[in-house]
Amino acid sequence: MISVKLSKRFKKIVRSAGRECEVSETLKLVLEGFGNPHAHTGLSIRKLGRHVYECRTGLAWRLIFIAEKGVLSFDFAGDHDEIQNYLRGKR
Repeated sequence: MISVKLSKRFKKIVRSAGRECEVSETLKLVLEGFGNPHAHTGLSIRKLGRHVYECRTGLAWRLIFIAEKGVLSFDFAGDHDEIQNYLRGKR
């Protein structure tokens, strides 16, 4: 069973963007489909690095999460440029 963990930063970003409903739906789909490679493409899940993944809630918004054993930790959300800046800071 996989669980989901949301960081304080992630919650704050989603709340301030007013995207709670779409993010909630995406989290449900990711939780159901993660680990099933055929479902990954339909969910727009992409591996970005070691244990780091992104998924899309729509065309312009993405969620970044870290996959650890049994836990998906969502840490950041934003558009393409915001995600790039976040990833540069993580390296």
